Amino acid sequence: MVDMDVVDLSRWQFALTAMYHFLFVPLTLGLAFMLAIMESVYVMTGRQVWRDMTKFWGTLFGVNFVLGVSTGITMEFQFGMNWSYYSHYVGDVFGAPLAIEGLMAFFLEATLVGLFFFGWDRMSKLGHLAATWLMALGTNLSALWILIANGWMQNPVGAAFNPDTMRMEIVDFAAVLFNPVAQAKFVHTVSAGYVTGAVFVLAVSAFFLLQRRYIGFAKRSMTVACAFGLAGALSVVVLGDESGYALTDNQKMKLASLEAMWETHEAPAPLTVIGFPNMETRQTEHAIDVPWVLGLIATRSFDGEVEGILPLVAVAETRIENGILAYDALQQVRANPEDLEARERFELTKHDLGYGMLLQRYVEDPREATAEQISQAAWDTVPNVPVMFWSFRAMAGLGFYFIALFATGFVLSSLRRHETRRYLWVALFSLPLPWVAAELGWILAEVGRQPWIIEGVLPTFLGVSSLAPGQIIATMVGFTVLYGALAVVEVMLMIHLIKKGPYPEKEGRPLHIPRPGSGADPLPAE
Repeated sequence: MVDMDVVDLSRWQFALTAMYHFLFVPLTLGLAFMLAIMESVYVMTGRQVWRDMTKFWGTLFGVNFVLGVSTGITMEFQFGMNWSYYSHYVGDVFGAPLAIEGLMAFFLEATLVGLFFFGWDRMSKLGHLAATWLMALGTNLSALWILIANGWMQNPVGAAFNPDTMRMEIVDFAAVLFNPVAQAKFVHTVSAGYVTGAVFVLAVSAFFLLQRRYIGFAKRSMTVACAFGLAGALSVVVLGDESGYALTDNQKMKLASLEAMWETHEAPAPLTVIGFPNMETRQTEHAIDVPWVLGLIATRSFDGEVEGILPLVAVAETRIENGILAYDALQQVRANPEDLEARERFELTKHDLGYGMLLQRYVEDPREATAEQISQAAWDTVPNVPVMFWSFRAMAGLGFYFIALFATGFVLSSLRRHETRRYLWVALFSLPLPWVAAELGWILAEVGRQPWIIEGVLPTFLGVSSLAPGQIIATMVGFTVLYGALAVVEVMLMIHLIKKGPYPEKEGRPLHIPRPGSGADPLPAE
């Protein structure tokens, strides 16, 4: 029987490291392309201010990039140290994109970052611009491979279980590569990164304009941020819809849970705008529904059905019963590899083997499970509905907020009204919001997949290593202390560089933030 304390601690540890790592990834993705855009303008116009912009924002990019890479290394080690059975079970599939991502991040991407920082006076303008664009593409390719790996965890295509090796093995690498869930996750995630980078540049530019410092520099940066951010924010919403559409066929329970839809409604299903899901009564109380909307979004049709949680639990119960048959056939194959009849029975039921393994949380041999344990395991396939429901609504609300923020900024920039103070204060205080939205997105992706570490294939509680709870707690504390200290150093360094500004030699007075409406004296522009 599995020690659930070890499982819970291992999950908390990976959640901590993953969410901490993702504080740095989106900003890297977003800033990289903005640097390429700024340097392109510099090469086309020859104006020094655009080179200065590229170098200033590039310095902040570099500080963020270093910590992002270092936290990514920790996550790589966890697969072998905390999730050893998972690594053994699916390493043939998961290891390939993970290895390619490592090569991308530590060889290609790092080399191009080095060329960006140290090649200004050693390369031609066009050569350095090419390196900058390749660096931007490299950061996105690095994200592509890790999201292909994660997408396979959500929708395990192109692989099959081998009863002789007791492992999942690749049978179609192209299917893994072009997994629709992975592709939807990739474009949605990188678009969220573009929004993060744009909000960061916009907020810092607003900071300078509120202080009346580096006016020309800040106005140009704000214009680029609003234009790039508006495109990114619109992409996030559109591609988020594509991600939701992918759930309709591949992760029906996740879709039903984030919508708190307990019963299957007549097509097209309504969308619950707000409500209060109750896991005990299995109802959504005080719900406000909009007719047809969910059905149209999820199925893109008037007659497509969106299945509810309760019917999906019934389906899970049937698959668990079928999984018991698969488990029984597998044990006979292991006892006698020449038993062709057992192999035939396993081939007929192997797609439900993972469901049968859900019972190992309650009984060592699934064949000995009671009807009550089968029902309990079926309900385990339902993730935390209130967390899913509210996380999705908060994330979606922030997505539309960013569209309004960038659209307003784009209009003000077009009208040369960059110094509209109310807008600048809103932009400044919007700085943390893209990170909130990004973390909510990962909560939806990972909590929504539970109880699976590989959807429908391997339950999360079976993937852990044989560790003692004290060992996990010790490493969790060590990670928190070390990387917490590094985070403080990084934030202090970023604040120092921002305070220093792109032209520190032209500043003769200490930095301070004027109160709204205080009418602070203007400082030198550039």
